[in-house]
This record gives sequence, C-alpha cells and structure tokens, in this order.
Amino acid sequence: MTQTSATILRDTFGFDRFRADQEAVVDLLSRGENALVVMPTGAGKSLCYQVPALLLDRPVIVVSPLIALMDNQVAGLQVNGVAAAAIHSGLSREQQVDNWRAFASGACRLLYLSPERLMTERMLAAIEKLDPALIVIDEAHCISKWGVSFRPEYEQLSVLYDRFPNAAIGAFTATADDATRRDIAQKLFRGQGRILVQGFDRPNLTLAVSTKRNWKTQLQDFLEDKRDASGIVYCLSRKFSEEVAEFLCNDGFRAIAYHAGQDPGLRVANQNRFMSEEAVVMVATIAFGMGIDKPDIRYVCHLNLPGNMESYYQEIGRAGRDGLPAETLMLYDLSDMRMRRQFIEQDGEDEVHKLREHKRLDALLAYCEASGCRRTALLSYFDEEAAACGNCDNCLQPPQLEDGTADARLLFSAIRQTGQMFGGAHVIDVLRGAETQKIADRRHNALDCYGAGAGHSKEYWNAFIRQAVAGNYLTINIQKYGALQLTDRAKLVTEGAQEFALRRIEALKPAKTKKAPKAKPVEVADGDKDLLASLKALRLTLAQDRKVPAFVILHDTTLNEIAHTRPATLDEMASINGIGPRKLEQFGQAFLDVVAAG
Repeated sequence: MTQTSATILRDTFGFDRFRADQEAVVDLLSRGENALVVMPTGAGKSLCYQVPALLLDRPVIVVSPLIALMDNQVAGLQVNGVAAAAIHSGLSREQQVDNWRAFASGACRLLYLSPERLMTERMLAAIEKLDPALIVIDEAHCISKWGVSFRPEYEQLSVLYDRFPNAAIGAFTATADDATRRDIAQKLFRGQGRILVQGFDRPNLTLAVSTKRNWKTQLQDFLEDKRDASGIVYCLSRKFSEEVAEFLCNDGFRAIAYHAGQDPGLRVANQNRFMSEEAVVMVATIAFGMGIDKPDIRYVCHLNLPGNMESYYQEIGRAGRDGLPAETLMLYDLSDMRMRRQFIEQDGEDEVHKLREHKRLDALLAYCEASGCRRTALLSYFDEEAAACGNCDNCLQPPQLEDGTADARLLFSAIRQTGQMFGGAHVIDVLRGAETQKIADRRHNALDCYGAGAGHSKEYWNAFIRQAVAGNYLTINIQKYGALQLTDRAKLVTEGAQEFALRRIEALKPAKTKKAPKAKPVEVADGDKDLLASLKALRLTLAQDRKVPAFVILHDTTLNEIAHTRPATLDEMASINGIGPRKLEQFGQAFLDVVAAG
C-alpha cells in the first residue's frame, strides 16, 4: 500500500490528525518546494519535516545548532522505529563513522548535522553523491543579521541552494519578524519559495510584568503554588543565577544553576536532570534554552530584563509546549535597563548594529509599560493583530489610566512634521524645543510642533513613546535606523476619532507589584492521580535506562489519557494519541501492567 502523510502520522507517530498548518507544510516539502515556516513554539514543527522524510525516496539532511537538540530528535525518532542518526563532536570517531555508513547505505533516512560539520568541503562532496531530496534548516533565524541570534557559521548555509539544485530547502523558526523572514528566504533559496507564518500567539501562556521591588519576595509569591511543577528562572549574570538557585534550594525547591561558566560536564548533567526529572527549577542565564523541548514546563520567570522582544518571546516560549496552561512573569528595574544599554554599547564596533539593538530594546520596554493587553502588544511587534486576551496582568487587573489624547496629538504631529524619518531622541528634542545642530540643520526649529511639548521632561516623553509603541499607535522601523512611524490607529487619534488612554507616568517611581494571576492546574481526576504517578515513575525508569529525556518515551498528555481511559489491552492502548506501533511494541505491556495494578 502506498504510504500517505496521514498514514505515516498515524502508523509511525501515533497521531490521528495533523495540527493546524502542519499538513500544508508537509505537502509543500513532499512536493519538493522550498519553504520558510514560522511556527510558534510547541506547534509541532519537527513532524513537518520528519513526515516528508519518510515519504521521499532520497535522503534528508537536518541542520541543527545544538548537540542536545540533535540527540533528543534522533532518540525520539528511534523510539518510534525511524532510522535516524547524527554526526557531531559529542560522539566517538567510531560512532560517527558507523552513523555515516548507515546513512550513505540507505539504512538511515535522516541525518542530523551541525552547520559547522555540514559546511566542510569533504562533507558537502560526500552528500552531493547521495543527491538528497530535502535539506532542513532548524532555528533558521540564526542565518539572518536582522535577527537577534545571528551565528556566522549559519551564513555559510546560503550556498546550499546552488550546491544542491535537486533538493528542496525547508527552513523552520519560531521567531522572525518580517525583515528577518525576507532575509532568511533570500539567503536560503533566493526568494524562490513559500513563506508560511502560522502565527506567534501562545494563548495558553499567562503574561505578566512588574517592576522589581524585592525579587526574593516576588519570586516566592510567584512560585507559591508551583512546588510540584518544572520551570525556568532566567537571570542576567552567572553570579546571580547561583545566588537565586541557592535561595530556592534553601526554600525547599529542587533548584539547579546553569550558566556558561560551569564545567561542560556539569552543564550536561544539570540539563539531563531537568529534562528527565519532575518539579525541577532551572535557574539559568541565556546559555540555557535553545533546543530545550521539555513539554511540561509550567512557568518561566525573568528576574532581569531580557535583551529584546525576540529573546523574551523565545524564552517564555519554552513554557507550556504541551498546550496546557503555563505562567510567565518578568521583573525589571532601571538598573536592568542601564545594564542592557551597556551590553549593547560593548558589543563590537558596528554602530548600525548597536542602533538596531537599542531599538529592539526600546520595543521591549514599550511592552513592559503597555497600558493595554500585553498579548496585543507582543503580537503587534511581530506584525500580527490580536484582540485583548483576558489572560494577562493588564487584562485581569487593568492599570490606572488617564486621558493622554492631547499629548498623543502633539507627539504624532511632531513625528509627521519631521517626515517619520527619526527616532525618539530627535522627536523629543523637537517637542521640547532643544537647540541642537541636527534640529538647526533640518530647520525643524521652524515647525509648528517645535517646543510644543516643553512642559514635560525627556523621561516623560520616552515613557509616552514606549506606551504608544506598545499600543500599536507607532511602529519602530529597524531597517530605517529606528524611525518612529504612525499607524492607522495614530491617525484616528489625530483626527479626533479615538482617544489615547495613558498609563499614568510617574518618573522613577515604581508601581506596586500586583500578584500575578495563577494558571489553572492541569485537570486530573482525583481517582486518576495515584495511577498517573505510577505511570510517570515507570516512564522515568524507562527513560533513565535508555538515557533519554522522559518525554521521548511518552508525553504527559499521553500519560493523562492512559490514566483517564485505563486501557486493558494493547489494542485499546494503540488508540491513545501519541502511541505508535513501535512505542506500543516496546512499552505498551509495561504500562498496561501498571494500569492493571492500579
């Protein structure tokens, strides 16, 4: 019988149907078309190229940035009965040779490589002889200098389009604004392909931001009902991550510090513990994150300001990948802002790059100061519109607002009169009537708006601009060096068709932190809790025996379904989502025995 994408999904991976947009991507890649796919974290992008790999009659290469990510993907495929392998520096020479021979002989369908390993002349020449059908670039935002995670070794991948004319190129990322998307598509397939944006919304995440008063008390409040859940606490420095981990351990949490200054062996051990055990808190710098595919992370807390909106989105995106409720909280203060500015200024000699990063940070600060729905502000940054979510701190506990329409009209007028070509600093100078050379050279001191906003400080206008950006009245055009530009919503205010609701601006006075709303716990019937605990214990044992993360064996949602339906036969077990024939063969009877004993 000829296999279809639906039969592979069911018979290999144990799922009855594709999630939203997965099937469209599978069809494109299976037909040999190039595609850049932007999917929110947890949307199931791996299946989008793993299913085509089993449909195509020629080999498939997957380029991935991290050893841990490659190993987890390979382990998951092998558990499902799919022949896959990786070649990387974490394997012995003998293992690498064996894996290559299996791939070259056709015994292995997918080969995972780092960009550094792929982009050697010897490897490229060897792969050319195999005539691959598909080359997949995971974490594709790393190729773009417009993005925030640019990696020089990724830029070399731009030669693949010319070097492998018979191979489709599939690029995947969860984080790419419009400029980054167009840059990726141009580099990887010269624009000759499709760009599919599924969206950036993660409605299961509760979003909250607060000014930092006492991080210990605020963190304890946030974690009050989460002692039985896994989560990540992000810190700006190595020293602070160690301090926070010690604090949480003393408070009875199973907390682990993780940062780049640790011995590599210790980092690997800590990561494996977090991935395999339950109710562990990973207290980490940004060294921890990419490639972490633990589905049951129930919260992400930032104790310092992230570097920009993209980093923030990536980091909170590690929570709730199973689709169940998860919470996020960000604490920030003026010292965080200053530190982030310093990091940017110390980042090399490229002034254009520095300016771009300052503007990205401005956008994050605007999000922090948003007076309306945070989800609306977050998604608008990625050029996506959304109604108020009802699931963020501003929706659940609306801030105190006042009428800022008059000042909004002053600001918007200044931006319009200066041609929508300048960033906030110049616009504010014009509003406040500053006597700068830049203003004089452009004769902006002759404009009607010049000096019209002199009654407010620079700090006030900076905060006002951040709120206007957060509310989608203004956009920051990074490609035009951070120029402020008016949206249709700003025009409505200017024309008197809409008012501007302003979150009260009080200079240097932190707002009182409100307790973040708690996400609803995962629903498990009382009668199923003991059985579920036994099923998780078996899963952990099976995972430790195979030296793989627990979710590679079975996801939490699958265990919940087993506990609820209590299958009595292998046929009944086979009907549960996430259990394919190979997993049924390997683990089915063991889980049935636990159900029978429970």
